[in-house]
Amino acid sequence: MFFQYSISPTLHKYVEQSSVAESPLPGVKTKTRSSGPGFFIRVRIIKMDSTSQLRMMVFASLLAALMAAGAYLAIPIGPIPIVLQNMFVLLAGLLLGSRWGLASVAVYLLTGACGLPVFAGGLGGIGRIVGPTGGYLIGYLPAVFITGYISEKAAKRTGCDILAMICGTIVLYGCGVVWLKFLTGMTWSKTMMVGMYPFLIGDAFKIAAAAVIARALRPVVHMPGP
Repeated sequence: MFFQYSISPTLHKYVEQSSVAESPLPGVKTKTRSSGPGFFIRVRIIKMDSTSQLRMMVFASLLAALMAAGAYLAIPIGPIPIVLQNMFVLLAGLLLGSRWGLASVAVYLLTGACGLPVFAGGLGGIGRIVGPTGGYLIGYLPAVFITGYISEKAAKRTGCDILAMICGTIVLYGCGVVWLKFLTGMTWSKTMMVGMYPFLIGDAFKIAAAAVIARALRPVVHMPGP
């Protein structure tokens, strides 16, 4: 629970008053209290109950499990295989928001770093994070955060969701391609040919599918307000 305070001037004369009203957001109440001539204090009390927290933890864990499952559906075409991981990463941002989506990806990466076979090809261990695909794995963190953040600010519309996922994908490629280039010593053109160009068409289909899935599942997830 936390409080937001705002003090606003008014032209009305001072009237001693105190009222509590329900907010349109679930778990939010707004309390207005006069504080002196010409001023009032509005306190918005936002509370996420334990049930909401538990529900979001369950969804975050479920998305982390789907990321692991998506890693097994891999098509090896070089050092960077085609996988469904990134679709579930973007979906986590859309459904869970920036903070819970970030938590979901962090759980997934931590699980893999501890040695469990949740990365592409059923592999795990810290070696995968410091290897050629490490930039893409680490890039999941800023990608899911940016996707979730843009989606939150853009009223969760389908067009805005697609824009959010495109931005997240750009960040993901930025991290992955740069890491791959400096780790392998390839030229930039060769790195782009190996680490980005072969995946663009597939990523377009993944983004379209994630947008449809997010629209269908949002009423079920019912993410609480910030």
